[in-house]
Amino acid sequence: MNPHHRPPLLHPARVLLARPHSTAIPNRPPNPPSPDNSERDEGFVKILCDILRSRPQGWRAALASPFVANRLRPRHVERLLLILHHQRHDDPRLALRFFDFLGLHLRFPHSPLSFALLAHALLRAGLHWPASSLLQTLASHPGVLPVDAFRAVAEAGRLCGAPRSTIAFDFLIQTYLQIGRPLDALAVLSLLSEPRTLSDVMHGLAKARMFDLVFAVFDEAARSGITPDVFIYAAVVRAFCELKDLNSAKEIIARMEADGANSSVVPYNVLIHGLCKIRKVTEAMEIKISLGLRGLKANDVTYCTLVLGLCRMEELETAAEMTKEMIDLGLVPTKAVCSTVVDGLRRKGELEEAFRLVHKLGNVGLIPNLFAYNALINTLCKSRKFDEAESLFAKMKEKGLSPDDVTYSILIDSLCKRGKLNDALQLFGKLKEEGLRVTIYPYNSLINGHCRSGGLTKAEALCRAMTEQGLSPNELTYTSLITGYCREGDLASASKLHRQMPENGLTWNTHTFTALISGYCRAKLMVKAAGLFDEMVELNVMPNQVTYNVMIEGYCSVGDTATAFQLYDGMVKKGITPDNYTFRSLITGLCMCGRVAEAKEFVDDLHSEHQALNEMSCSSLLHGFCKQERIDDAYDLWKEMVERGVNMDLVCYSVLIYGSLTQQDKVRSHSLLKEMINKGIKPDVILYTNIVDAYSKLEKFSEALVIWDKMAAEGCQPNVVTYTVLINGLCKAGFFNKALMLCKEMLVSGVLPNSVTYGSLLDFLTGEGNMDEAVMLHRVMLNGLLANTVTYNLLIRGFCRIGRIQDAASLVGHMVQNNIFPDCISYSTLIYEYCRTGNLNEAFQVWDEMLGSGLKPDTLAYNLLIRGCIISGELAKASALYDDMIRCNVKPNWATYASLLHAMDRSTGGRIAAFSSIQCKMLRLQVDLI
Repeated sequence: MNPHHRPPLLHPARVLLARPHSTAIPNRPPNPPSPDNSERDEGFVKILCDILRSRPQGWRAALASPFVANRLRPRHVERLLLILHHQRHDDPRLALRFFDFLGLHLRFPHSPLSFALLAHALLRAGLHWPASSLLQTLASHPGVLPVDAFRAVAEAGRLCGAPRSTIAFDFLIQTYLQIGRPLDALAVLSLLSEPRTLSDVMHGLAKARMFDLVFAVFDEAARSGITPDVFIYAAVVRAFCELKDLNSAKEIIARMEADGANSSVVPYNVLIHGLCKIRKVTEAMEIKISLGLRGLKANDVTYCTLVLGLCRMEELETAAEMTKEMIDLGLVPTKAVCSTVVDGLRRKGELEEAFRLVHKLGNVGLIPNLFAYNALINTLCKSRKFDEAESLFAKMKEKGLSPDDVTYSILIDSLCKRGKLNDALQLFGKLKEEGLRVTIYPYNSLINGHCRSGGLTKAEALCRAMTEQGLSPNELTYTSLITGYCREGDLASASKLHRQMPENGLTWNTHTFTALISGYCRAKLMVKAAGLFDEMVELNVMPNQVTYNVMIEGYCSVGDTATAFQLYDGMVKKGITPDNYTFRSLITGLCMCGRVAEAKEFVDDLHSEHQALNEMSCSSLLHGFCKQERIDDAYDLWKEMVERGVNMDLVCYSVLIYGSLTQQDKVRSHSLLKEMINKGIKPDVILYTNIVDAYSKLEKFSEALVIWDKMAAEGCQPNVVTYTVLINGLCKAGFFNKALMLCKEMLVSGVLPNSVTYGSLLDFLTGEGNMDEAVMLHRVMLNGLLANTVTYNLLIRGFCRIGRIQDAASLVGHMVQNNIFPDCISYSTLIYEYCRTGNLNEAFQVWDEMLGSGLKPDTLAYNLLIRGCIISGELAKASALYDDMIRCNVKPNWATYASLLHAMDRSTGGRIAAFSSIQCKMLRLQVDLI
């Protein structure tokens, strides 16, 4: 039997057989009809023949007539098929079409004999695929046993005048093997008097890992006097190799050779494969060498098996040589062999050898060398060897090899991940210009790249273009866009996209959930993030390490370290390994809450558990110590971490140098800077900016300018932050003219000031009461779209300080006109000034305006107005404000209670109980603070 003729899937028109409610197939021939019935049947079958040979468009009407529909039985179809079989001029494909029409449109229950008769006719005409499909439908029916199928095929063979060992039995056995029923194949085989497909059945049994049956069949064949051929021996060798019993496999090979049946390399290839699987490649090589002594030649399977085995053993040079030897012999390596060898050489750093092999493959034209080039380019990109990948891409064209859509997709993805989006778009345009197939992969790469770089508008346009081309967004597309919206703070759009996924037939996965959870965590909306996390678990979408990390970081950012540590314990219990991103978040969270000692204990616990902390985690704890001005403890931690093998990086050095400078420890900072440079760690603009900032805050401007000059000497150009910290320092120290000169120098250097830079100058001018210049500067900021709520608040404060409260109040309306919205500080500044000048009614008007704008007053705003009421003698209003404060869940502080106690001291009579209550609240507050 031709091994390439495989039984296909069930034909849809014959699926009726597999339906439990369909009429059962009669498994035995019906009783012979009486002479009268026989004559009537012959006449009826002739009518069926006429219907079949008529136009197929008229079949439905003809078969639906009561005369035909009420009389049609399986025996009539059997007789029809037999007549057609003997009338050899009829095309069996027409009979197949009629057969399918009956089953599909009339739900007619064909008999096993009908299937077998039609299969015989198709096989005789060389139509192997439809014959296999018929037999597969028959074999798959739950009501047809292997013996029934065998009898049907045998009876069909008898009626058709074919010998019993016809090819139909071979196809039936192959059908059972293909649908995963080797025992049924064996059952059919046992019914044959001359089993021609014994080796196929044995290989099927071995594939199903029924090794005992393989050996039993082999022994039974020997007892029956059947001489095993080379393929039967190969099946037994395969079974022993699968059991890793290589000695028995060799014994079978020896028996085969003794029987003189070693006419093929196949059993030897099976043994070589078995040896390679258990890493005995040297022995496998010896068998390959010995083939010549046996009068056999190694074929492509021999070489491919050995090459893959050598690659598994990391013997890549030998694998490459054997691949070249194979090519020189005119044998064709498989794609798997080529990609495995090339990738192995690349991983080992033997890139030149990999290039030479790819070149050789391309020159001889034995394999689709485009595949090999793509595999190597992809590997180089993943290893961040981008120049080599692009060089190989150029060499493809030199060799006359045209890149395909896969090549372009690999390079576009690489460019997007590196942020080279313009280059990626140009390459994408070239892909389309060359008429290559455009798939979803380059679109996804471009969408993801733009979302990561803040180009959400461009990402949306790409998504629309993709849809217009008939490509549907997949889970990766949605994840990228959700991430992009979250980065922009547009959580509503991100959430909407997330909800649309199931509506568009897409399944939520860990990545899509994590992207949205990360957005909520970044916005400090932990209730929503937690709700989404719980929903994820309920839907059986398992959180991964990244999901837990973003949740832990989110809780730490809002100071809820207790919940963060609960999540940490939960991920460990579920077998999810925490990493340094986890540790850094927890350490940072503890340090933010002032619990640096606990953070140090956590680090020590991790060390005792043999958790390897890296410089990222250490820098967080160093920053915690420095923030508490515990520089000596930070330095001790530094030495401890170095002893534990942590390689301190630029960030760690920067944290400790800045901390030392803030404590005026110039010697230590200088020593650390020198040590860092000696280790080959080059200071960057961020470190230099931190040093300039530290010196500026200490008003040591000469030292700050020395660092400034050092930056210039090393070719490290100051950025807008560097200029801003020095300008801010000069302004705070009162050197406004020098700050202004530096600002002008900044403009000349092509570094544009930002709102913080101008804010430093504005802060000085308003503090000095120079409001005319301050207003002029602010107008410049407005024209440059750099004005914001903070800069307006500086102006409001300045006008209030010089008593121009009406000008200050008018600025609130001016802000709104420029689409800049006041905050609590804007209104609180005005409330304070009105209260200070005794204008309590105006203060309440501002208060009502603040409430009307939707702002929730903070503790400071309440305190200012309560104090204003008390100074004006409006104690009832003060008390009402306090009650409102409690009702709105705004927590009072010492200043609140101090003002209310002052009111009690000024009041007379009937206030003792209230006074005692206030004192109790103060005591409780004190306990809370402690």
